[in-house]
Amino acid sequence: MTRPILKNQTARRMFLDRHLLLGSRSGAGKGADLQSVIDHLGFVQVDSVNTLARAHDLILWSRRQQYRAPHLPALMKTRGAFEHWTHDASVISMNHFAMWRHKFAKDKAFMDKRWGAWRRDGFREQLDAVLKQITDEGRCTSMDVGKDEAKGSGGWWDWHPSKTALEYLWRSGDLSVCHRTGFRKVYDLTERVIPPEHLNAHVAEHDMIDWACTSALDRLGFATSGELAAFYDIITPAQAKIWCTSALKSQRLTEVDIEATDGSLRRSFMWPNAIDTTPPDPNARVRLLSPFDPALRDRKRAERLFGFHYRIEIFVPAPKRTYGYYVFPVMQGDRMIGRIDTKRDGDATLVTAFWPEKGVRMGKARIKALEAEIDRVATFVGSTSVNWAQGWLKENT
Repeated sequence: MTRPILKNQTARRMFLDRHLLLGSRSGAGKGADLQSVIDHLGFVQVDSVNTLARAHDLILWSRRQQYRAPHLPALMKTRGAFEHWTHDASVISMNHFAMWRHKFAKDKAFMDKRWGAWRRDGFREQLDAVLKQITDEGRCTSMDVGKDEAKGSGGWWDWHPSKTALEYLWRSGDLSVCHRTGFRKVYDLTERVIPPEHLNAHVAEHDMIDWACTSALDRLGFATSGELAAFYDIITPAQAKIWCTSALKSQRLTEVDIEATDGSLRRSFMWPNAIDTTPPDPNARVRLLSPFDPALRDRKRAERLFGFHYRIEIFVPAPKRTYGYYVFPVMQGDRMIGRIDTKRDGDATLVTAFWPEKGVRMGKARIKALEAEIDRVATFVGSTSVNWAQGWLKENT
């Protein structure tokens, strides 16, 4: 039987609508409204680079123009979300905590197998001591443990043993992040952080797998089994493939071909009642996105859907081997129109360069729309002015 074809424009719009990037950015951006955004997305990736704004703040601001950086810590204090790992460190809807119990066990097994060879010696001997310190003395940061231990100057591979013990206990579920001070994690016992109704909830593995696939497909609109597994990264590709085979056999799922920008087709799964859904027309305003935006996290999918060949560009100032800054994706309507190099520069927001995508014409109206978005970015990050470098508009790449 011939599979239905979802045309590229429809697929793009459906995908962006599921990611809250198609309509307006109205909403309070805090409290219950912010909670609804995180619940809808499922999780928001956390990243430390802050030359313009942190990744999680940009992700949320891209969807709610009134959002400001203090709003997320305030929400975390109400325990509407918790912090753990998906494919990377993320803020995750608290409604999903029970599902992460299976990831805690999976991560513990992985750490027991690999961390002995990857980390400095001695962290296992500190597990009980660190857990007892937090039990007796309360929440702490990595600066509060292992005070007599030699501190390394490298990255995660050179953590002092008690810091590694903290991360091990967090990844395996004994500890939770109760909040951050600046960007430094503050840990406490999980039973003192997670609300009882979530702490005491348990689900069987097969129910977790069903939830992970169902929830991912709800948020993507269409996906391969591999994309379903990668969404939360709490199940394996094999588990997702078995789930899709069973759901297709029972007619819970249907197959569809998704048209890419080059006209090629990719077989994917959808809910049967979603095929004939017409997504809304896009808002024409320009949006600056985080390089870690959930809509762009899968670079290959972004290239297929939008024709947007984007990689995270990290500038590393010599001689320090530390992260510099990112070039930010820019979209308008349902298209990715280019990449922009912008950062805070004292009290100003500085725009160094904008590279339009191939085929994107930067006429007066589009330049005006881009300038309006950078003005909004400047307000968001607290700048008092915007400085555009001479020759900022580059040739199509």
